[in-house]
Amino acid sequence: MPLFGAHFSIAGGLINAIATAVRFDCGTCQLFTKNASQWACKPIADTDASAFKKAAKAAKLEFLTAHDSYLINLAAPGDELFQKSIDAFVVEWHRAEQLGLAYLVTHPGAHVGSGEEAGLKRVIAGLDIASERCRGLKTEILLETTAGQGTTLGHRFEHLAAIRAGVKEPERYGVCLDTCHVFAAGYPIHTTEGYSATFQEFDGVIGLECLKVFHVNDSVKVHGSRVDRHAGLGVGEIGDGAFRMLVNDPRFETLPMILETPKDGPDGEELDPINLAKLRVEYRSR
Repeated sequence: MPLFGAHFSIAGGLINAIATAVRFDCGTCQLFTKNASQWACKPIADTDASAFKKAAKAAKLEFLTAHDSYLINLAAPGDELFQKSIDAFVVEWHRAEQLGLAYLVTHPGAHVGSGEEAGLKRVIAGLDIASERCRGLKTEILLETTAGQGTTLGHRFEHLAAIRAGVKEPERYGVCLDTCHVFAAGYPIHTTEGYSATFQEFDGVIGLECLKVFHVNDSVKVHGSRVDRHAGLGVGEIGDGAFRMLVNDPRFETLPMILETPKDGPDGEELDPINLAKLRVEYRSR
């Protein structure tokens, strides 16, 4: 069975994400290691990192994952933001390593008008600089598929393949596939034929061996909208069928599947347990 989990808050301390994962009986989880909407952050104290790793081990969580800051843009054409993004990404990589995390998920960035080719070259250059400054770190970087909103790169599998082909150390880079994002980008995972064709294309362009984590989200917006807005499982435009196919796909039976769906319902009920139950029980039932 896949490892089911969700993105959990670190409000009150990093270890609280682990506590929530335990409360919801998860096999994995994702977190920010800092405020994702700010550049600055306090260093992680060695005692806090040690406590985090001890709690994660006790909870038997696997493939713990971080997501980096939304401010980082390694495709930025302007040198000031480009350099600031590299510096911030290096900090994120070291923080993930300090916590013993398996993966750090990052968006490829937005070219902001310079064009896809120029943007991809910029991402490759930025990653190579960061990689050199993070020599010896074990945390693997996962390039995330995107919805393609604005000038965002990563909405075509070819973008991620080009980045991996261009960097000096492709073995340090895998892929995180977000179901909402690929659907909004135009991949038809909501039909049986489209689901099959999408993963066949992924395998041909990138290689399924590079796929390490799923972000499992329904989409508020319609297929091909290029708008990134997540919905609870089965209540968006993707529908239940795609998630049923995903959690029963033998190719992905050991991979982490992490929710980034809305947290609270209109009456204040917690939605993570509801969406996790769908993954574990409703969709797994044949």
